[in-house]
Amino acid sequence: MYTLSVKRDFIARHYLIGGEWGPENFPNSHHYVLALQMSGSELDQHGYLVDIVDVEKHLDEIVDYYKDQMLNDKPEFAGLNPSIEHFARILATSLSESIKADNITALKVVLWENESAWAAYEVKRPESNA
Repeated sequence: MYTLSVKRDFIARHYLIGGEWGPENFPNSHHYVLALQMSGSELDQHGYLVDIVDVEKHLDEIVDYYKDQMLNDKPEFAGLNPSIEHFARILATSLSESIKADNITALKVVLWENESAWAAYEVKRPESNA
């Protein structure tokens, strides 16, 4: 099984809802580190798991969308606590939809919100018969 990972970092703001989490109940910033991991058992005809230039384009687009933004104001967080777990899932599903490489069988986002806390979400994709 091959795995390729690409990483980006960005700052975004949020505040937690639905509980008593002290300072996290008020608008605050996190320096997020997003590690995108893609896995598959087959390489393409060029010897690549995925076109890294294409992956970086999609990764940069999603980072630009969230960078310096208030997560609570984004429509995908409507009705959701903007936890790191929800954020990791939203990022992983969005990236899985935009990255079209047929030989990727799993795509995982590991999202760090500080030096000691992270969450991950993995999207399994069907194996291609190509």
